[in-house]
Amino acid sequence: MVSIVEVTKQTLIITLFVMSMMLIIEYLNVFTKGLWSKGLEKSKWKQLLLGTSLGIIPGCLGAYTSVSIYVHDLMSTGSIVATMIATSGDEAFAMFSLFPEKALILNLILFPVAIISGFIVDRFIKKNLIPHVTNKHFHVHQIPECTGFEPKTIKQQLTHFTPTRALLLVSVLFFVTFFILDEQLTGGSLHQLVHIGKQQSGGEDPIWIKITFYIVIGLSTLVLLIVNDHFLEKHLWGHIIKKHFLKIFLWTFFTLLFIAVLMKYFDLSQLVHHNLIWVLIAAVLIGFIPESGPHLVFVFLFANGTIPFSILIASSIVQDGHGSLPLLAESRKAFFIVKGINMLVGFIIGIAGLALGI
Repeated sequence: MVSIVEVTKQTLIITLFVMSMMLIIEYLNVFTKGLWSKGLEKSKWKQLLLGTSLGIIPGCLGAYTSVSIYVHDLMSTGSIVATMIATSGDEAFAMFSLFPEKALILNLILFPVAIISGFIVDRFIKKNLIPHVTNKHFHVHQIPECTGFEPKTIKQQLTHFTPTRALLLVSVLFFVTFFILDEQLTGGSLHQLVHIGKQQSGGEDPIWIKITFYIVIGLSTLVLLIVNDHFLEKHLWGHIIKKHFLKIFLWTFFTLLFIAVLMKYFDLSQLVHHNLIWVLIAAVLIGFIPESGPHLVFVFLFANGTIPFSILIASSIVQDGHGSLPLLAESRKAFFIVKGINMLVGFIIGIAGLALGI
């Protein structure tokens, strides 16, 4: 019988890791706003590099930024295609929590694929697919500056706790303590995630999964200490927790449960092995959905060693989490063209990977 308790504990570990990564990315995003726009409209290569670099950032913030730039005709169509190819949405956080080494390799593959694809698109599509919009959407969110790493700041935050900061820090401390005790007493859910990592590293003990987990938790805790109350209320609580926590938890839980049930009652590896082309087609078609969550099926199937790396690459190329939703809101034509190109690229790369045995 599938253990609901174990699935829940693994879901909590992944969710905590994902939320911590999102907090760190959000902090870096706020800290670096406005640095990307200098001299952008003068160089197609700068646009391609910027679009791909924004897309490769875990989560959807980079993709949102690219769409805003594209709407204002400061980025080429090829560049927005490159952004969406490089983007893996919130699923990128799950990949870095389960198999960070392979996730890094995946991003190293996505980067040149995005650049080359964007370059080719720019040779054929010269004009912006969206009618020019003035200042309607281009808004760089200015907030009171987030404080940097200063000992006096941490001391001030520790002596003047707000209820939100206290709740967040206590929650992190509680979950980390629980995971440590669970690992010491029962082998733990984190140990189970390490076991998944072993399947992706040739059977070697991937201690880096634990190290990565605790480093990310430590960095996110540091961010909780040094940022101001505005960041905590608007960015962390209002954006990350309210908009993402429940959805990430539920998608992760039901995906893990679904795969656990399939693997218990079916020989999933053999089923997939004999139908790889259909699994690839399914990955490409599901990637069309502008939603973070469905792609997790392929993330966990790869983590369990059920599907090859080429199908994960194809799925990552096509899907972009919520990143393309603003594009859909601006222009259905632009959305379908960009998605169609990405599906074609994903299918070609997937077929090539399967042919090479990747």
